[in-house]
Amino acid sequence: MHVVIAWWQLDRSVQTIASLRNFLRDEAVDRYSRVPGLRLKVWISDERTDRWGAVFLWESAEAAAAPLPARAAELIGYPPTERHAFDVEATTEGTYDTVRLARLGLAFTG
Repeated sequence: MHVVIAWWQLDRSVQTIASLRNFLRDEAVDRYSRVPGLRLKVWISDERTDRWGAVFLWESAEAAAAPLPARAAELIGYPPTERHAFDVEATTEGTYDTVRLARLGLAFTG
């Protein structure tokens, strides 16, 4: 398994965290649900520092290297400010009440 973390510093973009939440709701979540080899994508934000990003969990480094929909970079106006890739050493799941992870988060509750 392979993890990729991408961050954008939004200070040079016309996009805001709020406008990018609309993008998630309107198109990105559904589009990424069909990407081969992607086990999980978690979009993240930090309103205090005006940063937006994502954590991708891939089945393999090869899957992570495949081309992705570049709509976020297109909307933001530039590629991620930071991008890091890692091998996964181990995974686990804790106990939880939520059965399904899809369509959770501020984009769907705020």
